[in-house]
Order: sequence, then C-alpha cells, then structure tokens
Amino acid sequence: MNDQSQQLIRAITGPIILITVGVLFLIDRFSQFGFHQTWPVLLIVIGLLKLLGGRRRRDDFVAPPPPPGVPPGVSQ
Repeated sequence: MNDQSQQLIRAITGPIILITVGVLFLIDRFSQFGFHQTWPVLLIVIGLLKLLGGRRRRDDFVAPPPPPGVPPGVSQ
C-alpha cells in the first residue's frame, strides 16, 4: 500500500466511525435491536480500518544510545 492510500485511510477513519455509531443508534431507535446488542459492529469496523491502514512506518525512530561506561564494540 502506498503512502497516499495510507493517508486516505487515516483521513476517513474518523468519519467512518462516526457514521457507524450513527447507524447503530438508528438501528437502536427504529428496530428491535438495541445498541447493547449491536455495539460489537463498531469494533469490527475499527478492526477493518486498522487492517486496511496497514502498519505505519516509524521514520522518526532513533535508536537509544548505549549505556554509559561500555566502550563501543565490547559485548557484555
């Protein structure tokens, strides 16, 4: 997945979650199913969005420095 599509998934995650919550409340209001029965759908939607988004790269990650008192190249 390229960087542009990952940005798109991140951009639409919030609106999709809000739409899902709204639909679940509509189901609660206008059907025999209550929100307490349909809330797992929200977890499924969030999980699918995470799968579609893929792993984020950590370009800004910097390895921690070695502990003091150990000369470089010496293993303990």
